Amino acid sequence: MQESIRFAIVGAGVISDFHAKAITQHPQAELVAISDIVLEKANKLADAYNAASVYSDYEQMLKREDIDVVCVCTPSGLHGEVVIAAAQAGKHILCEKPLEIKAGAMTEMLAAVNKHGVKMGCVFQRRIMEASLVARRAVQEGKLGKLVLGDAYLKYYRSPEYYRSAGWRGTWQFDGGGALMNQGVHGIDLIQWLMGDVQSVFAYSAPLLRDIEVEDTAVAVLKYKNGAFGVIQGTTSVYPAQETRFELHGEKGTIIFADSGIKKWSFLDSDEEIPIVQPRMDSSSNPTDISSDGHYILVDDLIEAIRNDRQPLISGEEARKSVDLILAIYESAQTGKEVILPY
Repeated sequence: MQESIRFAIVGAGVISDFHAKAITQHPQAELVAISDIVLEKANKLADAYNAASVYSDYEQMLKREDIDVVCVCTPSGLHGEVVIAAAQAGKHILCEKPLEIKAGAMTEMLAAVNKHGVKMGCVFQRRIMEASLVARRAVQEGKLGKLVLGDAYLKYYRSPEYYRSAGWRGTWQFDGGGALMNQGVHGIDLIQWLMGDVQSVFAYSAPLLRDIEVEDTAVAVLKYKNGAFGVIQGTTSVYPAQETRFELHGEKGTIIFADSGIKKWSFLDSDEEIPIVQPRMDSSSNPTDISSDGHYILVDDLIEAIRNDRQPLISGEEARKSVDLILAIYESAQTGKEVILPY
């Protein structure tokens, strides 16, 4: 195997910068090509990170033999076609969130990845936050006992200008949803990773303030398969934005953590101190105010998965769970009925 794993990026929008930075900082990775239908954007990203080649047609780029991994950074509703094309070309994949916006598209993506024997890692960097890891470990060790409640409060602010900044934002066709599918998907992935799979949802969602097709505000009541209940609140319409917050309650204790750290760490018959964890940079108001550390870890993980022939840390099967949950929330909001999850 060659010394470096060679990467290409499809889509040169805002999030592509975090992929490019992570790739070029990694000692075993090389960024060789970038594609975007707006060639000017591809050239700008290539100049910033010294990528040798740019394309306006990603399918032409995929014909290159010197590409091992494709980072999919297109609008959410275009992830499926790029992932399938990359898999058919024998390229490994790092796909941005959400995996896709339709259940059928996700099924086709996973089938293509499995058929062609490539690895696909997905970007849910909240799973590798210190607070998330220590909370999950505590749940798995039974410190909370029987789980009772698991809540996610995902209160972002996005201005009208944000939605006007790109034609795909706030549309069903390309964004696939609003506050939940775009911003809240990270927290929705995290709460079900911590609490376990969701059995059913009942929800309300609507564009209460913004002039967009999709929701800027949503609330959902969850029933987890383990019998616990929960709440998700997701919005891009509140000012000022609030730091995201997760609350886990069980018969033996409570864990509450937010972007700034762990707020509550209390267990029955225990005086265990609150763990000190690295805070997460707040991106509740500005989507570019995030660290690239999470992307670096996931790039590193995919490289190791390729070299050691193992599954990536966050597989496609794991990544689709948050989208299936969001789609169930949308269905409930539209029908006014409880919706049972498909898995």
